[in-house]
Amino acid sequence: MLRSIASFLGLPFLSRALGLLLLAGGFVQIVYDGARSIANNTLRITTLSELLFALFKDKANALQGSIEGVAPWLWQALVLPLTLAPAAVVLLLIGAALLWLGQPGREPIGFVMRT
Repeated sequence: MLRSIASFLGLPFLSRALGLLLLAGGFVQIVYDGARSIANNTLRITTLSELLFALFKDKANALQGSIEGVAPWLWQALVLPLTLAPAAVVLLLIGAALLWLGQPGREPIGFVMRT
């Protein structure tokens, strides 16, 4: 269903391109965490909240305030556990999902088309 919506909107190319960028970002994050782990002689994993604070310093606190203003349970139940997840895993999963959504449709097997 999601694939048909994406193809109807003409977004398979955009979905694949964004998916590849996120996969590349996830790989870069793994390399970055590995280099930090070697340099510190301990396991260092960047969480999604650390990455978001590094990229969007001013907007991150405003996001938490706006979500808690609308639905405080949403921040505690969904957003906070997601921000504690490793950034590389989140980037790789979202990138893989976008690549899957951007795949062209497969032709059915076993159907004979006669004109």
